[in-house]
Formats: sequence, structure tokens, C-alpha cells
Amino acid sequence: IIAKTEQERIDMARNHSGTHLLQSALQQVLGKHVTQAGSLVSPDRLRFDFSHPKALTPDQIQSVETKVNEFVMKNMPVIIEEKSYDEAIAEGAMALFTEKYENKVRVVKITDGARVDSIELCGGTHVERTGDIGLFLITNESAISSGVRRIEAVTGNLALAKAQALKLITNQIANTYKISVPDIPSRMEQLTTQLQ
Repeated sequence: IIAKTEQERIDMARNHSGTHLLQSALQQVLGKHVTQAGSLVSPDRLRFDFSHPKALTPDQIQSVETKVNEFVMKNMPVIIEEKSYDEAIAEGAMALFTEKYENKVRVVKITDGARVDSIELCGGTHVERTGDIGLFLITNESAISSGVRRIEAVTGNLALAKAQALKLITNQIANTYKISVPDIPSRMEQLTTQLQ
């Protein structure tokens, strides 16, 4: 996907850097067995496919989302360097082993200086610092084949708009039933039981 405007380029950069942080967060929450099985980066969303044997629990999804936002709020620099393939792999760079790489590769490293949170071979557009991503919000988690899961997410202004829309909906439900927002799940359960 090619950005048509400067705003689309900025949004794609946010989403692209977001996929790198997402992979790091998934490995920290689920384990090092998580590897990329595909991705899509567009101005309005990101999609990340990864190896994992079962659906993520709501707590795991929340932990991954929280971890990515922690990376974002650290405002770490996104360092882009050209190196030889062998040197990059020796430094721990992740590569898609289904791809063929030239001897010179582009390495994208995101680090807080104390430790590396993400280092990958990548030719895409990225933000300068993780704080440029803004908010990171997971919108869906699903299976696409046996042993492969998919996470869809939004960043920046689109994530903020999505969060505000969800807040509006929950407030409307709370006002309709004259309850507080945290009481919505138990009230919905109570209504479902009464309707059965």
C-alpha cells in the first residue's frame, strides 16, 4: 500500500512501527515462540499474523495492548541502519525467513538504551520516536489458520477516535440503564438471564 498524502504517510509510519512493538509485546506476553506469519500496514489500520496455538484470553490481549502503549510512552528512538545481513542477524535482528535478503539490509532498532525491545530487518516507513505513534488500540484478535492468529489494531488519531466512540457508547448504555459504566457487564448479564 502506498501513501497518497503526507498524513497517510504519517499514519502508515505509526502503524508500521506499531507492528514492530506489537511483535515484541507478543513475545513478552506469550513467549519467544511467537513469530511473524504476515502483516498488512495501511494508513487506517495494521494487521499482524503470528504463530500461536490458541486464542488469546481477554487478559492476554489487554496485557499485549498495555505493553505496546508502555513502549510508546517511553518515547524511544527508532534507529534505522544499513548493515550486512550476517552482522544484522548476529546482533539478533529478526528476519522473515520466507524472504530473500540482499547482503546489505536495513535494520530497524527500537531501544530504550538499556535493552533492545525490537530489532528487525525492514524496508518500510517508520516514526522517529515511539511516542509519535500516539495511542495503540487492539480492535480484533482471531484465527486465520491452524496455529496462526491475527491481531488488528489502530494507532494515533484513529485509535483516539475509536476509544472516544467506545466511551460514548458505554456512557449511553450507562445513562439508559441508570447505572455506572463498571456495572454494565453485570447488568447485561442480569437482563440476558431475565430474557431466557
